[in-house]
Amino acid sequence: MEQCACVERELEKVLHRFMTYSHQSEERLDELLRNVCELRSQLVAFGVQDADLSVFSQTMTQCCKEIKETVQMLASKHKDIHGSVSKVGKAIDRNFDAEVSAVVAETVWDTPERQKYLSETIVEHLYRQGMLNVAEDLCQESGVVIDMSMKQPFLELNRILEALRTQDLRPALEWAVTNRQRLLDLNSTLEFKLHRLYFISLLNGGIGNQMEALQYARHFQPFAAQHQRGESARGHCPLAAQVFRPNDIQILMGSLVYLRHGIENSPYRTLLETNQWAEICNIFTRDACALLGLSVESPLSVSFASGCMALPVLMNIKQVIEQRQCSGVWTHKDELPIEIDLGKKCWYHSVFACPILRQQTSESNPPMKLICGHVISRDALNKLTNAGKLKCPYCPMEQNPSDAKQIYF
Repeated sequence: MEQCACVERELEKVLHRFMTYSHQSEERLDELLRNVCELRSQLVAFGVQDADLSVFSQTMTQCCKEIKETVQMLASKHKDIHGSVSKVGKAIDRNFDAEVSAVVAETVWDTPERQKYLSETIVEHLYRQGMLNVAEDLCQESGVVIDMSMKQPFLELNRILEALRTQDLRPALEWAVTNRQRLLDLNSTLEFKLHRLYFISLLNGGIGNQMEALQYARHFQPFAAQHQRGESARGHCPLAAQVFRPNDIQILMGSLVYLRHGIENSPYRTLLETNQWAEICNIFTRDACALLGLSVESPLSVSFASGCMALPVLMNIKQVIEQRQCSGVWTHKDELPIEIDLGKKCWYHSVFACPILRQQTSESNPPMKLICGHVISRDALNKLTNAGKLKCPYCPMEQNPSDAKQIYF
């Protein structure tokens, strides 16, 4: 990321100079325009007499001189901006390697099946982003056939998200009510927060919405058990010393007392924070994807972000291999020569390393469970087999290698 920061600093310098140049240019040109307009007004109002020709000539000469100096000044500063732009290009060339083919498997997308998987992944990403027309065009041009049952959830999800972005809660509320039981099974608070946000929108309408807000408060009744008043974080204590915290429903109902004077002027003004709309969009996306069995983030986005983090490390490996003339070390393109840490955010499944060969298992070398319960890789099992018998490297039990079973993490 340091390379990106270096390029970003150069870009900020260019933008700062451009804004400064734009401001100075406007000021200077406006000043010249005012002077020329004043001179023209004087000529129209008083005319030019023979005796004033010398004065008029000097004035025009001075005006032309100022215009020429301004043009030269602006041209010089514009040239400086071009120099700053070229520095951005040099910073990109200095911090990024344009040739990355050496760290990519050349045949990774050769088969039609893999190309189909890639196209489907891109189409799914476009559906997730709401770019439905682009996704349809890609399907037509690539020949990918997407079943309507796959499209429909994304169409509905994007329709509801677009409504939420315009602060229209009704489509999301209808969806939440329809899927109430499934959301409750996930311990989701989506429906309650949608009703809460709608109640707050009624509070924004002032005292005129008081009765409607009171009637709408009935929607909170199914959620009273989940949002009931409880003990504070101090733990269990005698009844006399118990400290209770108000629940969300109590806070909402208490705000009605201040409706006449305006919620923004009350202790409940935090209810009007605008970041709640962005939060409800995130909650809806998370819960909707959970019900659909999808990840919250697009697989294409995750793959791209992981690739951006891994690429600098791979380029460094390539450079070291070339410098030390040991190109034969990295021969298997489907397995990296070193581990690349992508952070906990990219941990999606357990990885098993064979305790005997110290190698990470793969599809061609899967983990195998022995009768005794110990797990080793298939390659280790084959190497430890002697005369059709296998002795577990961790316990003295002898067994038949064919009794080992492949396990899946």
